[in-house]
Amino acid sequence: MSSINLHFDVPGDDFTRAGEASGSVKKTLKDLGFGHDVVRKAVIALYEAEINLVIHAGGGQIDIEISPECISMVLTDHGPGIPDVALAMQEGYSTAPDNIRSLGFGAGMGLPNIKKYTDEMKIDTKVGEGTTMYLKVFNT
Repeated sequence: MSSINLHFDVPGDDFTRAGEASGSVKKTLKDLGFGHDVVRKAVIALYEAEINLVIHAGGGQIDIEISPECISMVLTDHGPGIPDVALAMQEGYSTAPDNIRSLGFGAGMGLPNIKKYTDEMKIDTKVGEGTTMYLKVFNT
């Protein structure tokens, strides 16, 4: 298999479409024969990141490269940025407003779960300009 590239535009504040990208990637990975554990890790991390695009950034873009060795995911937004990444990485810390929490989101587990389920995670962020997150899950 050669590399497969996927692109998704994620609309902001539209919870009816949240999860479409991760659902599509799950189907693709299964169809390509990736193992259950690899699919699970990639999809959990991607879903958490996709929800963050919807909740915090007003939407964004997801670009994925699937190769036999690795699932590489790049999520880009032009949202407010993350003022304190170390704080945001702490379990339970959330800047989600009450209306988002009432929907069952915003428990402060997004970034910690992304870190937990990826083999590599890098966040580039600038307050007032946006965030780009680089994620990798290796096919081991």
